[in-house]
Amino acid sequence: MWTVENRVRYNRDQLRYPSDLTDAEWSLVEPQIRPAKPGGNRRRVNVREVMNGILYVLSTGCQWRAVPKDLPPYPTLFGYLDLWMYDGTLDDLHTALYDQCRTQAGRNPEPTAAIIDSQSVQSAEKGGPRIDPAGYDAGKRIKGKKRHVLVDTQGLVLQALVHPADIQDRDGGLYLLATLQKTFPKLKTLFADGAYQGPCFGQGVAALRGDLTVVIVKRPAGTKGFTVLPQRWIVERSLAWLNRCRRLAKDWENLNLKALAFLRLASIRCMLRKLCNPK
Repeated sequence: MWTVENRVRYNRDQLRYPSDLTDAEWSLVEPQIRPAKPGGNRRRVNVREVMNGILYVLSTGCQWRAVPKDLPPYPTLFGYLDLWMYDGTLDDLHTALYDQCRTQAGRNPEPTAAIIDSQSVQSAEKGGPRIDPAGYDAGKRIKGKKRHVLVDTQGLVLQALVHPADIQDRDGGLYLLATLQKTFPKLKTLFADGAYQGPCFGQGVAALRGDLTVVIVKRPAGTKGFTVLPQRWIVERSLAWLNRCRRLAKDWENLNLKALAFLRLASIRCMLRKLCNPK
């Protein structure tokens, strides 16, 4: 909830654009940016401005061609986003910031419990003959993609996945857990809603992570309307945090991998502001 103290602490009017990195935020990002490869011409672009431009697109949701002229050209921004997406820079940055957020909160960097949930988002009109297909979520009546996220008890994103909306939650959840592989070895408890109940999901989790216990959090019988449910509200809050970035308002991306990159950037943006604006 916004308070007078919060508004002062998070005020970014002194920046050129509210999405620009402050000096404190850039000091956390810069160590994770890989240097230019040896050989050839030296890197002439200002990498901080590149990150500012990508965050501008993420925050405002504008088209690439609508990026302001005082930021690097949009092909440069698009190219660096592709580079950082494929060479692991975004993953390394996300991991480093996650560990710092856990430490700042007085928690062990290795979580022991997590919450899983999905969000269906409508696809926008797209061009091009080859794009990752969308799907229709009959339950929510949305044609588009589904974002599957796994968060810890602090609401920080551990892992995420983007897939067609017609894939059911229990199947998409298994796809998401499969991407964890051997990361987060201390993870022992997984909280989920009723969409993940049943033997199929339970058996799949046992095959992927035999030491992981699934706890289904159900709505109390007889309740109507909105109800805050234990643990489940944490992941819903995390999705609300991510949705402050307007690029995530719809599924604008042709590739699921690019949509996942923007989702990861939104999580990075959230963690930067947590680290640089401690309570």
